[in-house]
Amino acid sequence: MSQAGHTLANAAAELTPAWPMVPACYGWLALDARGIWRLRGETVSHGGLIAFLCAHYARDEDGCWLVHNGPQRVFVDLEAAPLILRLHPDGSLRSHTGRTVTPVAPLLIDADGNAFMATGDGPAMIDDRDLATFASALTTTDRAAAGDDDLLALLGGGHHPDLRWRGLAVEFCARGDIPQRLGYRPCPAPAA
Repeated sequence: MSQAGHTLANAAAELTPAWPMVPACYGWLALDARGIWRLRGETVSHGGLIAFLCAHYARDEDGCWLVHNGPQRVFVDLEAAPLILRLHPDGSLRSHTGRTVTPVAPLLIDADGNAFMATGDGPAMIDDRDLATFASALTTTDRAAAGDDDLLALLGGGHHPDLRWRGLAVEFCARGDIPQRLGYRPCPAPAA
């Protein structure tokens, strides 16, 4: 690079504001099982703050979910999953961030009947208020409606017919294994 090029690059660097070095924040922000943001345990109700949190919500390379607050990374403790989904009358699935998502098989059902899945936007769980609607749409591989006995057999880990939801395979998974299966960390912590 020429002397003029170095001088120009140095001048540009001096004019570009640098982000201050700020530590990452852990244990302050959480997302509950219904997609409600909580700041130090208190429900976040301010519409502007909720919109900010949703707009700056992302994952890192280690499967931790966080909110970018300028240069600061505010890690999120997850009660259930990174995304909480609602079933809408038009058949769509929308996350607590307002985005429509597409599920990817297999859907994982825990012993309490909660439904988890991968989506193009990240790991998700269906809001418990929509589980009855979800369960009523379960079918067997021959497209017959799944009965209560089929669902109970799945939850109990016993023999059950192969179940489907919107054509996607459904299988049982212990709740403690779901974060690893879907690739997220429910409680991020700083490296030791």
